[in-house]
Amino acid sequence: MGKKVSIAVIGAGNRGQAYGRYVSQHPDEAEITAVAEPHPVRRQRYAEEHQIPKENQYASWEELLAQPRLADGIIIATLDDLHVEPAVQAMEKGYTILLEKPIAHTWEGTRQIAEKARDTKTKVLVAHVLRYTNFYRRLKELVESQVIGEPRFVDHVEEIGYYHFAHSYVRGNWRNTAVAAPIILAKTCHDLDLLYWLFGAKCQTISSNASLVHFTEQAKPEGAGKRCIDCGIEAKCPYSARKIYINDNQGWPVSVITEDLSLAGRYQALKEGPYGRCVYACDNNVPDVQTVSLKFSNNLEINMALTAFSNRITRTTRIFGTHGELSADFDAGIIEISRFGENKQVITVESMAAGHGGGDFGLMHDFIRMLQGKDAKDGLTYIEDSLESHIMAFAAEQARHEQRIVEMEEWRVLG
Repeated sequence: MGKKVSIAVIGAGNRGQAYGRYVSQHPDEAEITAVAEPHPVRRQRYAEEHQIPKENQYASWEELLAQPRLADGIIIATLDDLHVEPAVQAMEKGYTILLEKPIAHTWEGTRQIAEKARDTKTKVLVAHVLRYTNFYRRLKELVESQVIGEPRFVDHVEEIGYYHFAHSYVRGNWRNTAVAAPIILAKTCHDLDLLYWLFGAKCQTISSNASLVHFTEQAKPEGAGKRCIDCGIEAKCPYSARKIYINDNQGWPVSVITEDLSLAGRYQALKEGPYGRCVYACDNNVPDVQTVSLKFSNNLEINMALTAFSNRITRTTRIFGTHGELSADFDAGIIEISRFGENKQVITVESMAAGHGGGDFGLMHDFIRMLQGKDAKDGLTYIEDSLESHIMAFAAEQARHEQRIVEMEEWRVLG
């Protein structure tokens, strides 16, 4: 065990709380000594949980970063469009950084952070948490063992989940590219990073198609209201805010809509806030389906897709090799191996505790190792490596908007 380290946190929302839970459960490894959070209730609750002194509780990231360095490292868990300036200033202060993905919501911002990290030689760990899960580590071992020979084709689908998509990408913080990263970056950079990491190769060419068809005014059913609490057909709608938020659950996604989780508080949030709006009457512009075709440098062809329309929240991957097939279902924790001419082998992978199948805690473990002066050894999601998934995401957006195949090398030049 190394020395106990100190951490400052910018953003005490869902992701900041997830990383804070690791610290609470491992008090011998780290302590949170400062927090910046504009919401007063959330800031106070976070400060009480981590016993942060009053003088180190700030209403803005600007106030926190105006101080002399307050900790060994800093977690930046703000919304997508508030990454660049805090990250740049934190590097100038000498912090080691854990940066929530995406690196930034624009290519210009992503480049600015990456170049600043290079110029200041700052260690920045990006929150590609899926690399840290038992499931994808096992899948990577199987791919590298060539149990199905040489991988030649991959079909990878991110099933976002109908209520998750409605919550985050129709009503919520990631609903519109004017204020957030495009979904291929905000959500699916996890998947692009996984594909790059699993197969140890870079993408050469990319093309993409996407559409928003269902969550539109044109698709609004007859009789639907502007808000679910006064809608005549709400009982028949799977996207009903009543069904999603007025129930026994007080965790995510319910915890996002209000700090008052009483039934009265939740009803008030649905009456007044964005999460009570009809999904057919929002200001969203995010595709509800997107497909991406990628050609990798190791003769590997990949089809990747994201969809809003699924019952489960999971990722499914089918890998077709020269000697067999692999089929992987993240949510179920099941990997099936079908070697040609042999019986099927089924592997069940136990998920670790905490969010993202244990990936959140695995990432924090690596971050603390970095702060202790050790190399991050498990996921290795340094910004230099994580940049590749972002390059693919931005190139995919260019490809779909211009309706052409994009050569990746034109995106790989920094500075």
